[in-house]
Amino acid sequence: MDTLTEIDRNHLRRALELAERGRGRVSPNPLVGAVVVRDGEVIGEGFHAELGGLHAERAALADSHRRDEDPRGATMYVTLEPCAHQGRQPPCVEAILEEGIGRVVIASDDPSEKAAGRGPGVLRDGGVEVETAAGAEAAAARLLNQPFRKHARTGLPHVVLKLAMSLDGQTTTAAGDSPWISGEQSRELVHRWRGEHDAIAVGIGTVLSDDPLLTARLADARQPRRVVFDSTARLPLDSQLVRTLEQAPVIVVAGPEAPPKRVAALREAGVEVFLADSFDPGERVAAALSMLGRREVTSLLLEGGSTLAGAFTAAGQVDESRTFIAPMLLGSTDSPAAPGRSPLVAHRDTTGERTSSPRLEALATSIETVGADTLLTARFREW
Repeated sequence: MDTLTEIDRNHLRRALELAERGRGRVSPNPLVGAVVVRDGEVIGEGFHAELGGLHAERAALADSHRRDEDPRGATMYVTLEPCAHQGRQPPCVEAILEEGIGRVVIASDDPSEKAAGRGPGVLRDGGVEVETAAGAEAAAARLLNQPFRKHARTGLPHVVLKLAMSLDGQTTTAAGDSPWISGEQSRELVHRWRGEHDAIAVGIGTVLSDDPLLTARLADARQPRRVVFDSTARLPLDSQLVRTLEQAPVIVVAGPEAPPKRVAALREAGVEVFLADSFDPGERVAAALSMLGRREVTSLLLEGGSTLAGAFTAAGQVDESRTFIAPMLLGSTDSPAAPGRSPLVAHRDTTGERTSSPRLEALATSIETVGADTLLTARFREW
């Protein structure tokens, strides 16, 4: 039973705000915020600011000392259960016990195998009162760390599909027109998303037509890995992706049909080539996600191509979609009106017969205005 007061919830909401400040800087670690309160007054705040840096709990305790406050007997509000294992930092439960914190209120569990309830158990054994939140704050804490939670449970990255379309459902403009459908503010937001994800993926068609950089063009942004689904290893050696390897690595996901000479040339240029052992688009997607997960990629932003979007959708590997709808009508173009319609990515059974693709039903949706565009976000799974 949830016994938290409204005051408790207010402090948890503040911890959630603090946790957001680490977005794009701490992966594969989770986003965590912490607040230390004694006698109704906040005496310390902290968040996990960068990979390898202090965890939120230790940062909040250090802040209390900077304020010349003694945390003994205080309550700590934290968005994720404190760790009890040695990682890049020592266990947070040790610091909590050493500082004499009397009560810890936790917003969400840590589903990773090395955590999973150990921290709260150690704290209780040490005489600390431990309470776990429910309701809106608990849900918000889980949503805050969907990439971390999915990777902990499945070993796979959390996949976000980014789309932009006109009011009549077109996803590309006609030849000779401006390539942009979404507005300038929407494109700036996408650059922020790039910096928040571990990797970005496009199809080779997008690379050949647009020659993109796929970098996050914002000050101090962390650059994601750039992934190209390219079954026959056609990525040009003079493309912007290959010429900017010093900015961010490039991974080509090729298939068994890729000519060995092309694969060798890409590798010699410094591109990592992952050879998926399947001709099936869905199996190739699954193999690529497993490969990225092993490299501690916890979040993947799908940016380019209806064929790639359709392959991920048909394979049931989209966790969230973010669709910009621009206030324009483009009329007929040569592109399919929506991802997943291309015969290249149609589901087929073991006999080769075409079957219907699985439907992904949204668990929740939200709508917001970004400049002149409308952004529709749909969440298909919760981890």
